[in-house]
Amino acid sequence: MPELSRSQLLLYAVIAVAVLVVGARWIRSGERNSAGAAELSFAADSSPARESTDDVVIHVAGAVRRPGVYRMPAGTRVTDAVKRGGGFAGGANRDAINLAARLSDGQQVVVPGPGSAAAGSAGGQSGPVSLGSATVEQLDEIDGIGPVTAQKIIEFRDQHGGLSSIEQLDQVNGIGPSTMQTLRSALQP
Repeated sequence: MPELSRSQLLLYAVIAVAVLVVGARWIRSGERNSAGAAELSFAADSSPARESTDDVVIHVAGAVRRPGVYRMPAGTRVTDAVKRGGGFAGGANRDAINLAARLSDGQQVVVPGPGSAAAGSAGGQSGPVSLGSATVEQLDEIDGIGPVTAQKIIEFRDQHGGLSSIEQLDQVNGIGPSTMQTLRSALQP
């Protein structure tokens, strides 16, 4: 086997380094694409997906075509969650949910269906009201909350990009310890 000259060795070394750099970039681009495409779906896979600090995990339920748990970019709105859930199902009560509210991590977005009472109508809700989508009228129906406090809750929720727990309402002016007890049983995050 003939001996390689110094210039040939240098050329092979440069080619080897170039191949390594291109290969590393190719591997990294594949990792980014698979991580960006990851969607959390507990029904299909119980293994946890990679979480980014710029994502929120939300539960879309009720009158949507594909209810489920989804990962979405932080700062997105309820309307985006409804779209991710396949859009409104037939008979969805579109006026009973605040589509402009920002999503927060762990939030459940419930789209009322055709069997649900319209916001503010007699009969009310059958169970806890979703804090992420409650209207002023729905909050006003809860004992201990009047229309002024209900409006303050909605404003607080919108200013803080949603609420991930009932306990955050303790920061709303006009809500004391006794009202907090009522809210814990009447609302869900």
